[in-house]
Amino acid sequence: MFDNNTFNNKIALVTGGRSGIGYQIAKDLLQLGATVIIASRKEEQLKKAADELAKFGTVHSHPCDIRKTEEIQGLVKVIQEKCGRLDILINNAGGQFPALTEYINDKGWNAVINNNLNGTFYMIREMGNAFFIPQKNGIIVNIIADILRGFPGMIHTGAARAGVENITKTIAQEWSDFNIRINCVAPGIVESTGLDTYPKPVQDMFEEAKKAIPMHRFGTVKDISNAVCFFASDLSSYCTGTTLYVDGAQHLNYDKMGLARVMRDFLNPQ
Repeated sequence: MFDNNTFNNKIALVTGGRSGIGYQIAKDLLQLGATVIIASRKEEQLKKAADELAKFGTVHSHPCDIRKTEEIQGLVKVIQEKCGRLDILINNAGGQFPALTEYINDKGWNAVINNNLNGTFYMIREMGNAFFIPQKNGIIVNIIADILRGFPGMIHTGAARAGVENITKTIAQEWSDFNIRINCVAPGIVESTGLDTYPKPVQDMFEEAKKAIPMHRFGTVKDISNAVCFFASDLSSYCTGTTLYVDGAQHLNYDKMGLARVMRDFLNPQ
């Protein structure tokens, strides 16, 4: 479907590009001909990732906290200086933690909303105004989550990702006049470095969950990257405002209460 020239002469920005899904997206875009900028908060780890990715093509890195507009504006200047324009924005940066609704305090709620919802919006607005709208051309892909039937055990990120999906539907209409396309990719459970951050009871639950997914496996970072590259390419030239679930049919018939049950059992042992 793709060839080595798919993204020739294209400039792509991948937030959260130093590891996991973001790293794979950056790698695939490079191998398909793009010049890629990766951004995340941790400069040392970001630089290491950029050094590794450099063998696949031209890559730049710049530290950026997507929650801070001034840092995004600094990233805009770097892109202008090094590349002159931006063609593709992949909003992959984000973060969350498992928690039952009744235990989430204001700080925890605001942290996830600020990162996953506000940060994504800030990136879209700043890159849109700096590049896509003046160019009258641009592609945006937002990484969200399996939120179709709620997100028990992670209400904060469910709310944030649902907000991003609505942003996507709105901008798809408002910015069509500027020839800007915007879509979402919604991963299910993905085998990546992110799973290692969860407590052991949650990791054990994931192993049981694998059996309940209709395709009986977790996704891979490559599965997600393939979907992102589709939306970022001309193969999806008539797609905008849509969400593609990449989850082995998990969103259709999977018991979403598994994570919440594990946490409730852990917090309230009999």
